[in-house]
Amino acid sequence: MPIPFDSLTLAAVAAELRGWQSAKVQKVLQDDAGEVGLELYQGGRVGFLLLSAHPEFARVHLATRRLSPVSPPPPFCAALRKYLDGARLLDIRQVGFDRVLHLDFERGDEPFRLIAEIMGKHSNLVLLDREGKVQGAAKWVGRRMSKRPIQPGAPYAPPPFEPRPSLLTAPTDADLEGYEGASPFLRRLLAAPGGPSLAEIQDRVRSGSYAPVFVPGEGAYPVSIAALGYEELPRETIGGALEQYFNFALPARRLESLRQNLLGQLKRVLLARETALRDLTQAQDAAAKASSWQLRGELLLAFMRDVPSGAKLWETEDYEGAPLRIALDPALTPKENAERYFDKARHAKERVGAVGEQRGRIEEERDALTALIAGVESAPRLEALEALREEAKARRWLNKQPDPTLKKEERPYAGHRIREILAPGGYSVLYGENAESNDYLTLRVAKPNDYWLHVRGSTSAHVVIQTQNRPEKVGLETLRYAAKIAVLQSPSKHAGYVPVDYTLKKYVRKPKGAPKGTAFYTHEKTLHLEGHELKR
Repeated sequence: MPIPFDSLTLAAVAAELRGWQSAKVQKVLQDDAGEVGLELYQGGRVGFLLLSAHPEFARVHLATRRLSPVSPPPPFCAALRKYLDGARLLDIRQVGFDRVLHLDFERGDEPFRLIAEIMGKHSNLVLLDREGKVQGAAKWVGRRMSKRPIQPGAPYAPPPFEPRPSLLTAPTDADLEGYEGASPFLRRLLAAPGGPSLAEIQDRVRSGSYAPVFVPGEGAYPVSIAALGYEELPRETIGGALEQYFNFALPARRLESLRQNLLGQLKRVLLARETALRDLTQAQDAAAKASSWQLRGELLLAFMRDVPSGAKLWETEDYEGAPLRIALDPALTPKENAERYFDKARHAKERVGAVGEQRGRIEEERDALTALIAGVESAPRLEALEALREEAKARRWLNKQPDPTLKKEERPYAGHRIREILAPGGYSVLYGENAESNDYLTLRVAKPNDYWLHVRGSTSAHVVIQTQNRPEKVGLETLRYAAKIAVLQSPSKHAGYVPVDYTLKKYVRKPKGAPKGTAFYTHEKTLHLEGHELKR
């Protein structure tokens, strides 16, 4: 069971913080992880109060480490500076025996209250004015998201917990599960042989006297937890114990988070390369069948009158007199079926010429990806992982991540719903998710020498391959990858045989007054995708 930041821990933090009562706030900082720090001054000494509403690492405690502030300051930091800079800390109060701490300040004759709600993923930090109205919050909560919204200028409502008796009033033989502040971890500790008694815990809270411990790699707690099998180290203060743990836990979490993010993206790119290699293998296999498909097309053209209308199969003989069965699309005429076989034969011959060069390049890239993934999996430190991320970024193996701090109009593509995918060959493929986004992609984003794709004779997403002004370098596997995206973003995605046109963006135009998403194009070539390709 993880060592939690529970009500007993918060009680120990509050007891330690009362030693700073009447201290003056002389600095307010907030870092890029959302942690907030108040620098306190009292009687010639300086302290640092750290508060966090992180969904996993929410906490409040005294610390020695100053935060590295971001600039410009986030809105919550700006609100704290506006109202608390120069204020004095008047009172520290834990609400009941819950995980809620009230810090009362006064600046001039104006009172303010900073509330730390340490409640897992629902944790928050809220600043109130004299009237109990919200002046700032680490997390704004909308009315659609919660029955207890946290909105600017609105009255603050405490967490909607059912009233429960406090653990501090529980009799020694009580079932503690229904008592406020009786976390599962604390109940387990009280029940452990050799653990503290309930009376001892109650006395420590009332007296404010604790014996903090630090467990390397596990956490910190205000009393001994050796009875649960932890190898603990005594510490003078609960703040020091907590800081020592989180100084290790937070970088380790950032390391693991970055590792998993990189592995997810790199493995998707590796899968794309492996898929491209399978396609090239199939192209080689198909090349061997080109003459067979050519033969079928020739026989269909030569004996069109003998082919039954609407048939799915036609049995005939080849030039040597051997029996031959030719599969047909009953919705097509014999001539159209012949053209279909000619297209397949032509496509197979076209692909096989470039297969050797493409295969060598993609195999080399696959091997480099495999090596990088192994490096990411074994990187022991954040610095090493960040270096590998830069290498992956330089090779264009990572998706561009949107900046969540930007307003809609400041986001990439002016907030239009345009998706970006990394295709074989390292090219970025963009497509619009609606007609308005298609217009913006085609008319505002695509460059003249970018490839533009669309399902022939049907509605589909506009798809753009960014060629960096070198369209001649784009391989056939990249074009077919982008064509597959066009088909999958169209009503034809369940069809068995779909033609996709491609041309350079400079040959695409939108007629004046035409509906959104409309485009005319010339100089196109056509790729044909079959159903089995769309299912991969």
